[in-house]
Amino acid sequence: KPGGLLLTRFGIADKDFTAGNHLRYSLQNTSADIYSTNIMMKGGGYHFDVIGNDWVVENIRLNMGGMHNVENVTVAIAIAKYLEIDNDKIRDAVAGFKGVKRRFEYVIDLAEAEKLKHNIVYIDDYAHHPEELKALITSAKSLFPKRKCTVIFQPHLFSRTRDLANEFAAALDLADEVLLLPIYPARELPIDGVNSEMILKKMDNKNADVITPELLLQYLSSTYLETVAKSSYGQLLITAGAGNIDTLIKPIKEIVEKFS
Repeated sequence: KPGGLLLTRFGIADKDFTAGNHLRYSLQNTSADIYSTNIMMKGGGYHFDVIGNDWVVENIRLNMGGMHNVENVTVAIAIAKYLEIDNDKIRDAVAGFKGVKRRFEYVIDLAEAEKLKHNIVYIDDYAHHPEELKALITSAKSLFPKRKCTVIFQPHLFSRTRDLANEFAAALDLADEVLLLPIYPARELPIDGVNSEMILKKMDNKNADVITPELLLQYLSSTYLETVAKSSYGQLLITAGAGNIDTLIKPIKEIVEKFS
């Protein structure tokens, strides 16, 4: 619209944009009109500044993981500045943002984990594609590099598992331990020879297994917690998938808290 503002991600190809006021944002590229800088990982989140052409918002605190979320906040702050929102209000809003449900959602965050006997940070995510899984595990491990990372993953759809088994295996290999639940079929009927074992067989990580939800809860309340008790730095636990794995979040959290 005349007099409006167009924001695009720095680096994407221009598509004959005709906006008179066109700004490009970036995670860290200083050639962009708006970018984040001085990014530090701390306490399961990020501290950083955002710089625009004629403004700066310093000391931003984002209480969620994933560098892609830092980038999302960078462009959100650019919009807020365009709307002339006060810097203190912007900082407070970002610090108070709890994220989108099941997107790098802290079921038990660092502050809560450190009060528990077993010191387990628990993250849940809707990730059901290999690239999403890769981003999730990479981001989580970068925030908690000293913690053993256990991923509980429920594949979604037989066709997706069949078509992307190699990619799923490569993404899951980034974790220290992997527990694969049976495939969630959603709208599909079973496909011959396609199951969670298909991913398992393609993984290099030998600390991985296929497990039912019932046996998973038994494992977490016994062997897993016994292993955690021997750790000096606590543990990182992740559930991921787009099926009914979300029904396990509450019982898993109760296991971690009950035995702490």
